[in-house]
Amino acid sequence: MYIVGTTPSPVDRWGRTDVGPQKEIAKTALGAEKSVSWEYSEDMVSLLKKLKKEDFHIIAIEQDDRSIDLQDFNTSVTDEKIVLVFGSEVGGLHKDILKKMDTVIELPMKGEKESLNVSVCAGVVMYEILK
Repeated sequence: MYIVGTTPSPVDRWGRTDVGPQKEIAKTALGAEKSVSWEYSEDMVSLLKKLKKEDFHIIAIEQDDRSIDLQDFNTSVTDEKIVLVFGSEVGGLHKDILKKMDTVIELPMKGEKESLNVSVCAGVVMYEILK
């Protein structure tokens, strides 16, 4: 897992896990924050360049003109090394970042709401891709 920009990490820069957002992460993750490997990157563009050099297929989860419905997504790409990119719950991913994606997919939504909480969205997308 890559944590980018202002997204809080499970450990703050002083190694603490029991204060601020780190305390909330630990409470919500129920120990998973200790078993899931993660790396922090300050800059998304640099991280994407690094992952492309490592032959990852980079997939954004976002509503966009070129996005395809998750149900129509060709899961054969999952035989490749993939990275799923999720933006912030309110702002999503910046258009400049979306241009760097190999694929953009979105979840079909019904009703009045246009999006899900990012953690719920991540769970649905990972379940669907890996099933």
